Amino acid sequence: MPFIHVDENLIAMRLDIALSNHETIQSRSEAKKIINAGNVLINDKSDFVKAKYILKAGDIISFNPLPKVALELSPVPYPLDIVFEDDWILIVNKPVGVVVHPAPGHPKDTLVNYLLHHTKLSTVDAIRPGIVHRIDKDTSGLLVVAKDSKSHEFLAKQFFDHSIKRNYQAVIWGIPESPDGIIDKPLGRHPVDRKKRAVIETGKPATTHWKMLESYHHLSLIDCQLQTGRTHQIRVHLKSIGHGILGDQLYGKFRIFARNYPDHIKKILKEYPSQALHAKSLGFVHPESKEWVEFNSELPYQIQSLITTLRLDASQTGNQ
Repeated sequence: MPFIHVDENLIAMRLDIALSNHETIQSRSEAKKIINAGNVLINDKSDFVKAKYILKAGDIISFNPLPKVALELSPVPYPLDIVFEDDWILIVNKPVGVVVHPAPGHPKDTLVNYLLHHTKLSTVDAIRPGIVHRIDKDTSGLLVVAKDSKSHEFLAKQFFDHSIKRNYQAVIWGIPESPDGIIDKPLGRHPVDRKKRAVIETGKPATTHWKMLESYHHLSLIDCQLQTGRTHQIRVHLKSIGHGILGDQLYGKFRIFARNYPDHIKKILKEYPSQALHAKSLGFVHPESKEWVEFNSELPYQIQSLITTLRLDASQTGNQ
């Protein structure tokens, strides 16, 4: 049973608000439903557990989530970019704009629907068949998908143990002062904006290794290797060191110093339609052969085209 220990950050907060901050709960409305269903205990007691209960120092909130409601998953034809496939796994290169799995309000036209049209998937999670890990809608790149339960559980353990190798490339605002670095900052749900994650002391440990690949006057191309895999980890970590990702509407919006670029480049940057972040490589132990395998992908055309333009400007102005 999940639990929350009330510390100084939660004292005097309403129960429903505090519960909605738990990473497994999506909204305050869901938190209220859990409370009203009698699924919440405070200090192992159910007496007087109401949404408006004001938390006290030392309170321990324990709860059972609401049962998941299975969505009807329909196969949908789609031209998948399959990098590798065998009887146990599939490696797919997800394009920008595709949601990984169905959810309330988005029941179809997701990667899961497209995969179901192509092959069988593991049923460890009936709501997200085959999905061992996710990347954001506006991030492109590699995902490993499990075709059977044994493979799914084998891969999931590697993600849990942080033994999976994952490298991303991103175009970021500014030029870092050092050629590489490690960002080791805990991440959790943003205290105000539920769509965001933030660096918070009470968050889960998160570590990102990064190194500079190229620089272009006011932007840089970097490689990031994840030691952990928290929600929005790279995006939040890079913002926390002052180098948000180009096109990231939550964490990396247009930077004013880019006005120094020529007008045609400023236009490209302002109109860049997604975040310039790509899951470029993925390595893990294969669930059947037990051998280490590694897969790579090219940056999508959109990012490649941007880099070509930035390289040309940097070479012409001598600011590379």
